[in-house]
Amino acid sequence: MEDLLDATVGENAAWCAAVCRTHDIAGSDADRVWASARRTPLLYPDAITLEPGRSPEAVLGRVDTSAGCSVKDSHADLDLGAHGFRVLLEGRWLTWPGVPESDGWVAVRSAETFATWLAAWGGPDGVLVPALLDDPSVSVLARYDGDLLVAGLIGHRADRVAGLSNAFGLVSAADWRAAVGAVQVAAPGLPVVGYESGDDLDPALDAGARDLGPLRVWLR
Repeated sequence: MEDLLDATVGENAAWCAAVCRTHDIAGSDADRVWASARRTPLLYPDAITLEPGRSPEAVLGRVDTSAGCSVKDSHADLDLGAHGFRVLLEGRWLTWPGVPESDGWVAVRSAETFATWLAAWGGPDGVLVPALLDDPSVSVLARYDGDLLVAGLIGHRADRVAGLSNAFGLVSAADWRAAVGAVQVAAPGLPVVGYESGDDLDPALDAGARDLGPLRVWLR
């Protein structure tokens, strides 16, 4: 479980780094903290702790700590309250068991279809960009009801695991199981991992996810 958590946190940092590269932002890993001195895109942290026991100084010394700075506290053991931060969200790292089918999920390959995917996702403009489609580690996936795009997610292949993130349109446990299957088709042989919080956590757990531990995101 500890090794799987380590791989899950590492994959999440690698995914954040991939998004940053599409904006010409280069983060780096030092003292088991991934960080970017330049402000990262919206929804993506300026720093991610890669193992427990990191000090606030080790994290905050490598980022722009002005208003809007965010830190992913991957083991929920940082206290940044005294540094002007508040807890934005609390979530759980998860891994899902294997499922045999992808249930109609397809890969998004064109910029035009990606634009439709982004509109359905509903996230901030300009955060996820078409250059992601050129990254061989990234699979943008969609599910349709007829011609209507009704659900989507991003799969990201790392060395030991495949990440599931940016999911939308997943309402039930069955939806989540199908989504996990889609990531497994895109990244065969790798455990599927990710994190969820809020209203998405219960259906993700109902789909058979194993809880790997807590995380927090801090925001200044």
